[in-house]
Amino acid sequence: MNSKEMEEQIINNYQKDEHMMILVFAQWCVNHHLDPEELYLRAYPNQAVNHALKHALELTVPKEESEEIANETLLGVLSLFGNDDLAFVVTEEINKDIKKV
Repeated sequence: MNSKEMEEQIINNYQKDEHMMILVFAQWCVNHHLDPEELYLRAYPNQAVNHALKHALELTVPKEESEEIANETLLGVLSLFGNDDLAFVVTEEINKDIKKV
């Protein structure tokens, strides 16, 4: 494998992982009765429509069919990809939920 092929493979792997992160975020939102697009827009108000998020929403399942996604897992995945603004908005929602209890 030459360096160009290796570079392409690394980019492809990163993109697959990034799509998985988006899917985890979208499913977490569904599981918590939150609108992922609204949360994303709060975190990144100047960005256009996120097509990857729209695609991920098509892949989500109802909460009853989903595995539990721990808050810490989602925050860790968001942090891993540098989505600090989105992690901040998610943390706000987690804190709102904690205050309800």
